[in-house]
Amino acid sequence: MAGNPGATAVSPQAQSVEEMSIKGNVPPPQYFLKENAIHPLDSHLPSDSDPIPIIDISLLLSGEEEELQKLKSAFTSWGCFQAVGHGISSSFLDKVREVGKQFFALPAEEREKYSRAADGIEGYGNDPILSENQVLDWSYRLFLRLLPLDQRKLQFWPENPTEFREVLDEYCRKVRIIMDGLFKAMAKSLNLIEDSFSSQFGERVVMQTRFNFYISCPRPDLVLGVKPHSDRSGITVLLQDKEVEGLQILRDGKWFRVPVIPHALVVNLGDQMQIMSNGIFKSVIHRVVTNSERMRISVAMFNEPGEDKEIGPVEGLIDENRPRLYKNVKNYASFNFECFQKGLVPLESAKI
Repeated sequence: MAGNPGATAVSPQAQSVEEMSIKGNVPPPQYFLKENAIHPLDSHLPSDSDPIPIIDISLLLSGEEEELQKLKSAFTSWGCFQAVGHGISSSFLDKVREVGKQFFALPAEEREKYSRAADGIEGYGNDPILSENQVLDWSYRLFLRLLPLDQRKLQFWPENPTEFREVLDEYCRKVRIIMDGLFKAMAKSLNLIEDSFSSQFGERVVMQTRFNFYISCPRPDLVLGVKPHSDRSGITVLLQDKEVEGLQILRDGKWFRVPVIPHALVVNLGDQMQIMSNGIFKSVIHRVVTNSERMRISVAMFNEPGEDKEIGPVEGLIDENRPRLYKNVKNYASFNFECFQKGLVPLESAKI
């Protein structure tokens, strides 16, 4: 999730995830996710006959019709795909992972120089605890706003490792190019004009990143790295750990493991694109499992319309056979947070 504006936190836990992991302590019940029919704890590998799609971005952006249809199929059936041929070198992706690992390997007192404020979201630490009944995630993260440039809070950008800021700035530029191309391709796949989706984002597109660190957990059968959720973004581009699997997606009531393809990027569709596509494209519910032996890192990049922009279904996707499913929503980030506070599902609340 891309963050919660106006969060009001309750008291933190007595022991951090890091302390419990190092000491091998059994997590307290606040970390236990109870199994239920909607979110079972078991998982499956996608079948060979219906795998998570792999799409070559270079072919897609060159107008290759087969890749265009694969994109449409991926977002209508899975809500995600693995992107190859994206133009970012494997050595640079390794560098992005490496600066994240180096930061999380720093002594706690060094990392804590970049800690988020008690009532804030941006910076280092755990996500805010908003309720005494909240199920907690077995992870910690560094959350930063990248765009608009004048909204960067550099006091939260690590100066150690020394390359961190430079690498993140370059990665932001590279991922934005991919995202911009994907919006055009998605529109084309639905026989719309190229800017049908991108025009709703405005001139001051919001981009944010989240470096996730999943430390080893003594009870991976009971505790998740990140709870089930959908992203509030338009698109999320995720760089997975190069070796350790952990991401799972929900489809037809079953959880499917997302295989690691070392230099692929996982592209998830967010809630706002489901609204803009009038429900044709599907925002994917996903979670992250824990591991008792190995640590894992990932880097997520989110994009959203400018905060003053109102989004809604594209007119070309509304007709008598497919009526408008969603109302227009302004500042979806705040709308998402208000729904979360009330225990409502944002996409359901946005329906007409």
